[in-house]
Amino acid sequence: MAEERESMSPTKIGFSILWSACWTGMVVKSVFAVLLLTMGLVHFEGRFGLAVVMLLISPVTVFAIPILMAVFGAHFGEGIGLEILFWLSIPVDIWALGLVGRTFFLERLRKEPPDGLGLAIWWRAALVGAFFLPVLWGIVSFITDNAITASHSMAEMESLRHITDTGLPVAERIGLELTIWGSISSAVLIALSLIGVSILGQIIRRISEDCRPTSESYQGLITRWDLMRVPTDQGLLLTSLAGVGVVFSLMFWSILPVTTPHPHECCKKPDVPVEPVFKPVESLSSSAQRVATLAAQIEAMEQQKAATKGQKAKGKGKTEGGTTADSTAKTKP
Repeated sequence: MAEERESMSPTKIGFSILWSACWTGMVVKSVFAVLLLTMGLVHFEGRFGLAVVMLLISPVTVFAIPILMAVFGAHFGEGIGLEILFWLSIPVDIWALGLVGRTFFLERLRKEPPDGLGLAIWWRAALVGAFFLPVLWGIVSFITDNAITASHSMAEMESLRHITDTGLPVAERIGLELTIWGSISSAVLIALSLIGVSILGQIIRRISEDCRPTSESYQGLITRWDLMRVPTDQGLLLTSLAGVGVVFSLMFWSILPVTTPHPHECCKKPDVPVEPVFKPVESLSSSAQRVATLAAQIEAMEQQKAATKGQKAKGKGKTEGGTTADSTAKTKP
């Protein structure tokens, strides 16, 4: 067991502490993020997923974010709320790293965690991230741009254009280009991320080398883990958490109706009239009434036409009778 602890790789140490600390602190940071979004102080725009990832790993991004924005012009959002959110994340990250670090030192390394372990890990992680993340961003961006250019060139090769008369189909071309540059960029990103996590793990290992080993048994360590998470005054803790929850809930519901975001004037959709609900019974009755009205109009038109024909026939008969009488009178001696 001791050999396993000594042979634990820096990558495993760094990933174990950073992964657990990120998800431990994210529960608290998400509350502040929702409140700031509700107040309209931060807008994540189209990079919402990337901004959430940066917030999730804020122990190593808190100092790297301003450098990335200044050097590469990378904008993860707009509004003063982004800066406020990262400043509020600092004490949360220190608390999460301290909690996870003490547990990891006792459970996996069997070392006595020093005082201020969370702060010691946090400022080292933030310092490493301030130098390493801009380098990672620049390398991955450079390789991604070149990989996209290479994928375009490969898709336009004559050997691929001869597959069909008009060249490679659009869907297959998009899939080929995405597979080429996406695979290269992902591989480089994963490799560099592992290097960064390994550096952080090496720093944590050096911190543990100065700590004395624990003399307690495994059962004693379990008892210490349990007692670390049990507050001295449980009633006060529950009351405080309930009060904070009520305050945040009142803030959220009091701010939400006023500052609900609305689309910009240029992005408003045209008003489309709502189509009435189709009712078969009413439709059939209106159709029947329309048919009856049309039938009555046709019947009236036929009667009018018949009356007109009768009047023409009478007038013609009178004209013929008068003509016959005149001719008889003229031919009589």
